Amino acid sequence: MKEICLRLARCWMYVFGVFVLCFMTGCAKEEKNPMEKIKDLEFTVLGEDNIPQELKTVIDEKKGNAFKVTYQDNGFLYICIGYGEQISGGYSITVNALYLAENAIYADTTLIGPDPADTESEKKEAPSYPYIVIKTEFVDKPVVFN
Repeated sequence: MKEICLRLARCWMYVFGVFVLCFMTGCAKEEKNPMEKIKDLEFTVLGEDNIPQELKTVIDEKKGNAFKVTYQDNGFLYICIGYGEQISGGYSITVNALYLAENAIYADTTLIGPDPADTESEKKEAPSYPYIVIKTEFVDKPVVFN
């Protein structure tokens, strides 16, 4: 009789173990994409007069070549993207996206060339160095430039 009870207990332990194993695999945590947007960040594109002096100095040193720089000051994050020397003026930059994800802040901008309808005299002006400075709330995450 003792032997039957022991076998029955082992059988129940086996069934219980299989049940627990099946239950645990059904409750697996779903992996999140670390690049998935959590929220869009509010931002302001700064004019030259509103850029902190220390950041202006860095931009002036780098503007001849394409650059990507971040700068933090007084609870704000400044995201700077420069497109290097262009043959003329008339360029503009648009911000396509600025958002927070689990692993980083993502910034996506596009350089837009001069309007083809501009006169030839406008196209022959001196080279330009288009860049943009985006000001947003400080978030302690790296910035990924797209």
